[in-house]
Amino acid sequence: MAAAPLHARHRRRPILPTLPLLLLLLQPVPAAPARVTALIVFGDSTVDAGNNNAIPTVVRSNFPPYGRDFPGPGAGRATGRFSNGRVATDFYSEALGLGRDFVPAYLDPGYGIRDFAIGVCFASAGSGLDVATSRVFRVIPMWKQLEMFREYKARLAAHLGASEAHAVVSGAVYAISIGTNDFIENYLALTTTRFLEFTVAEYTEYLVGLARAFLAELYALGARRIGFTGLAAMGCLPLERARRAAIGGGCDEGYNAAARGFNAALAVMVAELGGELPGADVRVAELYGFFEGVVRDPAAHGFARADVGCCGTGTYEMGYPCGAWAAVPGGTCPDADRYVFWDAVHPTERASRLVAEHLFNTTFGRFE
Repeated sequence: MAAAPLHARHRRRPILPTLPLLLLLLQPVPAAPARVTALIVFGDSTVDAGNNNAIPTVVRSNFPPYGRDFPGPGAGRATGRFSNGRVATDFYSEALGLGRDFVPAYLDPGYGIRDFAIGVCFASAGSGLDVATSRVFRVIPMWKQLEMFREYKARLAAHLGASEAHAVVSGAVYAISIGTNDFIENYLALTTTRFLEFTVAEYTEYLVGLARAFLAELYALGARRIGFTGLAAMGCLPLERARRAAIGGGCDEGYNAAARGFNAALAVMVAELGGELPGADVRVAELYGFFEGVVRDPAAHGFARADVGCCGTGTYEMGYPCGAWAAVPGGTCPDADRYVFWDAVHPTERASRLVAEHLFNTTFGRFE
């Protein structure tokens, strides 16, 4: 047999990758997280950044001692947030890397469309899914918050141009926090006729239907990444505990059961709706279990008190009644960080930060 030609004998064999290298090369490249363009907020006093300052309602907090620990250039300023400082959505804005550690209120005259291009709040303290709830204290109902959003979109298009404005709206994260007032200011407070019209289960179904309609309309207006925060253990608010003082105090488990029922129905609805809206990522930000753990065992989370708020007696004060304590020596606790609640209903800035960290890690920071 003839020997192979010299050039053939010296031809190099192709170098094959080793198995570990081959596996490494075949690994899918993780997709970069989609850029979040803005944070857009709807809801009630849990997230209102000061819209109620601009409307004729008694549900306001743009006066001391509210805002005493608010940070930044306006340090110590009562912005209209129902807190000693920031609320949860302010912390979302910071965590999303939007270049700002707060979300301005749409009706705040100190801000304009350039400010709102990376975040804006349409929420109104005292509002609810049910328009009857909003009428109790004459605040901004959810349908009006959507009207404000439509106006915002038009202003944004005039400012940025239609294409870039569309990119902001579609790339934004939407945070909705609403529903507690429908129970504690309306149905369970007997301030409207809803308690005569519905059982608790029927009213829950009614509210979830309203939430579904709101989400569908928000989607039609361009929203794609939406987080709807579930209700907290509202029976453990200091206001509700104080109401039960004559019978031994403690949390109102009937109120808590209503919150859990709403959350369960909300989760079912969101799962169904998400499958019907192409390109949508709609999620429930589950808050109940985490916050119940905080209020039932505050020491485990670094708090001293969860049964009363920091303002006044901490049992009934909210809004103007809290404001009445501003001029009273010792009218508010010296260290709000030791309290879960600032007033009889709303959390302190530190508690809001813990809530924000939990919900950002489970929901608002998870959108793709």
